[in-house]
Amino acid sequence: MAGGGPERDQDHLTHLDASGSASMVDVGDKAVTRRSATVTGEVKMHADTLALILSGNAKKGDVIATARIAGIMAAKRTHELIPLCHPLLLSKISVDIEPDHALPGLKVSATATVTGQTGVEMEAMTACSVACLTIYDMAKAVDRGMEIGRIHLAEKLGGRSGHYVAGPENAPKEP
Repeated sequence: MAGGGPERDQDHLTHLDASGSASMVDVGDKAVTRRSATVTGEVKMHADTLALILSGNAKKGDVIATARIAGIMAAKRTHELIPLCHPLLLSKISVDIEPDHALPGLKVSATATVTGQTGVEMEAMTACSVACLTIYDMAKAVDRGMEIGRIHLAEKLGGRSGHYVAGPENAPKEP
């Protein structure tokens, strides 16, 4: 269902058992389906930092290529970083990094795909987050004020809950 909806159960956390203890979800009875998730984020920086990155003259090397590889590598290790994630045999991970001169900064998008019994949201989240962190690491010598932000699930396909597309109706509510 696009945009969330009835499948959203805010009173039930799936990683808690009946006694309230953390537990890994049993996905054994779930159908094997093709699933994908796209997560986006951004790294804001000074315009001259963005220009340096785009010129390919950063001291540590090609920032965008390194961040892309770091994101892909991180996605493959998500189950080692997030305690209750299942290890997945990913079909594909892509990390796209594009300049945004109006920001100014870099927009990062990570898409993970699997044919399996559980979703790949956390793998896409991990890929996007680590790509953003790598951008920061590669350029921090010239711009320690960079800001990493707006990391969120943009779209999810497959599984029992169906199709999800981020929109204003799914944004966190102010307390």
